[in-house]
Amino acid sequence: MVEVTISVEGMSCGHCKAAVEGALSKLDGVAKAEVNLAAKNVTVQYENGKVTEDALKNEIEEAGYDVV
Repeated sequence: MVEVTISVEGMSCGHCKAAVEGALSKLDGVAKAEVNLAAKNVTVQYENGKVTEDALKNEIEEAGYDVV
């Protein structure tokens, strides 16, 4: 299991948190996604080989948020 923290701009409320966590959690191989609104990031635990960090970032951007 790999853990990565990704900086995300544009998240400001509970809906944003739920949208990003939900988008990431639906990816095959993602075990856990937890948004920290104050720190403006999301920490993701995922299975290496099933999903890539680039795929995680693309999913966040598809949900309407900016990866920095």
